[in-house]
Amino acid sequence: MGASAVSFLAPAKLNLSLQVFGKRPDGYHDIRSVMVPVSLYDEVTVEEAPAGITVECDAPGVPDGAANSCHKAAALFLAWAGTPAGVRIRIRKSIPAESGLGGGSSDAAAALKGLIALTGVHPPREALLAMAIHVGADVPFFLPGGAALVEGIGERLTPLPWNVPFYAVIVRPAFGLSTREGYARLGREAGGLPSRGRVPAFRTFSEVAAIVRNDFEAAWEPSHPEIGAIRRELTSVGAAAAGLSGSGSAVFGLFTSEGAARDARKTLSAAGDGGKGRRVFVARNV
Repeated sequence: MGASAVSFLAPAKLNLSLQVFGKRPDGYHDIRSVMVPVSLYDEVTVEEAPAGITVECDAPGVPDGAANSCHKAAALFLAWAGTPAGVRIRIRKSIPAESGLGGGSSDAAAALKGLIALTGVHPPREALLAMAIHVGADVPFFLPGGAALVEGIGERLTPLPWNVPFYAVIVRPAFGLSTREGYARLGREAGGLPSRGRVPAFRTFSEVAAIVRNDFEAAWEPSHPEIGAIRRELTSVGAAAAGLSGSGSAVFGLFTSEGAARDARKTLSAAGDGGKGRRVFVARNV
């Protein structure tokens, strides 16, 4: 047994590209996505408890029981490892929920890492991957860290060497979006499975900006035109490319420098959003 409590930073992610293909027999969809972690973090602390699983979060609206992704991850780990007897998980949230930034999935991966560090018991890779994918499709991405080409339902990861720094201005509107509803709106039926594409290599910022695309944008546009409006705002203040992350609702714009990104954030914040309560972040790839 290791320390009695451990903490991990749980980064957000951006889907620089996201293609959704046909529905599988299991009801999931095959995807192909270039995903990159960025410097917007939750903090997850895991500590031993006499019995049971307790989850505490400082953000309203985040479930604290069995519906919480960290609770699910801990239950799977405890069932596999048989130790510790119980666990208390505390989450300090900075990543907004229902934004397509992967906060819940990253928190779950951090909880698994925390339990491994806490107990000194490391599941074999396949067992750990099975736990992760059972909690959520994005959880496997956050376990190794770093950029990856993500395929299948999220379980096939090809690490991408990433030598191109960028800064992102991330705008989270006042509303969140349901992943389940997003897939329903896409209307991808069975079939249309992806062929194995080449693994991208990125050498310049222009090559990174050129891949920005997201199939969910067209699905949400009729009911949420704000997404397109934010994308246009970002390009108007200098973003080389802008797009939706995940199934939304956050929209990001890519910049070559921190100064340009912070200037853009200042302009967007000064312009305001009519009191609609959106949040604007600046983050870099990590």
